[in-house]
Formats: sequence, C-alpha cells, structure tokens
Amino acid sequence: MTITEVSNKYNLTKDTIRYYEKIGLIPKVPRNKSGIREFNEESCRWLEFIKCMRQSGMQIEVLIKYVDLFKQGEKTVKERKKLLEQQLKKLLDKEENIKNTIERLKFKIKIYDEIVEGKRKDFLDKP
Repeated sequence: MTITEVSNKYNLTKDTIRYYEKIGLIPKVPRNKSGIREFNEESCRWLEFIKCMRQSGMQIEVLIKYVDLFKQGEKTVKERKKLLEQQLKKLLDKEENIKNTIERLKFKIKIYDEIVEGKRKDFLDKP
C-alpha cells in the first residue's frame, strides 16, 4: 500500500505516518525501486496499534518506550504489560469521570426542563 492509501485507511495524515516512522514507532517501511514507501502488513499492524494507543491517550514517549521494549523481545513482556495496564487504568479513571459528568449534566438539564415546563417554581440556579 502507498502512503496515500494507508493515510486514507487509518485516517492519519501522511506527515503523521512519516513522523511515526522517523521516531521508530513503526519499523522502517520497505521502499520500491523508485524510493516510494510500500507499506506491508507488519507496518499496517503497527500503525493500527499506534493509532489505538494514541486514541487511548497514551503519550508518544510511552509508545516509544513500549516499542523499544518490544524490540528487545520476550524478556520485556512484563514491562510492556505494565505500560498497557497503566494506560488502561488511566482510561478507566477517565471513563468514571465522564460518567460522573454525564450524570451531572442530566441532572442540570432535568432542572431546566422542570423550570421551562413550569413544574419548578424555585429557580435556584446553582452550578
């Protein structure tokens, strides 16, 4: 696949893909005789993984560490697992915060609905 095809498939800019390759988050992409990148299955799997981890909020520095550990092989499995567990905890905490925010918004909207419908006489607008 060309960089344009990969860019479209994963909804990443070409610059982002080049940057990920430059900093070592994806392995060097094979090039054809003309020097044009030809993304293979391995490159695409890495891009999928990197995109997923970035969407989870994982910082580039942590991803670089993860990839470096991955390159070191099986001896780093526990360290890699720990990095993923830390990211999962952050996401679960964020999920809890989002749930709390949603509940608060629903409560405020309900109060405003009651005021608009005339079901609520006391207009104590508090944050």
